[in-house]
Amino acid sequence: MSIPSYRLNDGYEIPGIGFGTAGLLEEDGYRAVRSAIDVGYRMIDTAMRYGNEVPVGRAIRDAVAAGDVTRDEITLISKLPGRDHGYDAARASIEGSLERLGLERIDMYLIHWPLPRLNEYVNSFKAMIDARADGQIGSVGVCNFTPDYLRRLIAETGVTPAVNQIQVTPDLPRSDWREVHAELGIVTEAWSPLGGLHGIGDDTKEVFTGIAEEHGVGFGQAMLRWHTQQGTVPVVKSGNPDRQRENLDVFGFDLTDADFERAATLAKPVHPDWDPETHEEF
Repeated sequence: MSIPSYRLNDGYEIPGIGFGTAGLLEEDGYRAVRSAIDVGYRMIDTAMRYGNEVPVGRAIRDAVAAGDVTRDEITLISKLPGRDHGYDAARASIEGSLERLGLERIDMYLIHWPLPRLNEYVNSFKAMIDARADGQIGSVGVCNFTPDYLRRLIAETGVTPAVNQIQVTPDLPRSDWREVHAELGIVTEAWSPLGGLHGIGDDTKEVFTGIAEEHGVGFGQAMLRWHTQQGTVPVVKSGNPDRQRENLDVFGFDLTDADFERAATLAKPVHPDWDPETHEEF
């Protein structure tokens, strides 16, 4: 199975699809990550807030020790929680994540939410830049940053985030944000790409059920192809090895222009619980 890759603005490359781990805890998390690596995922996404850095790190270490994969083949993502915004707190948080993961570096480290009320995301990003210089992390990026926050970050640090991981679905396509990302040289990653956190509309289910049937693929595969064909990198989660394999197998067919036209009718307002201007997650 051939998976395309993207070269980031810092020279690193990432696969065109990632494996998410939110909600996969303890042994369930360990087994899910080992299975995901066996199936072929090479980008694993975790976060301090997920409470599973320990099993995720152990799964990666064991997969490397077993010869299933080399460490350099894995892109590990973790994230800075709201409670650790600010320069000193961010440096300490990175140290804590490394200790829990049991790894010498985090390949990509992201600010989980901007938390504009605290107004510390610039200082947090500066801490990440310095941690990168010290070899603790590879790429630096963000999640859930609006175009205005991105531009401020770049203006005040001189560093462009490698990725912005945001909520993207056919219900919330974020076309304007993705255009800004392309303009700035930022790769768009999509969390909850199948709409798992707050669901998708009945109209979206109907449209993508039809698209899936027409292409002879599963519903999730049709949704994920909508992402990947537009250059968005979905981070998708499943603890089921068969579903993991199915979600990875989304590069062997193409949606048509008509499919995208149908999907373009599905856009809805952002869910108020996940508005980056107001959402706070500590």
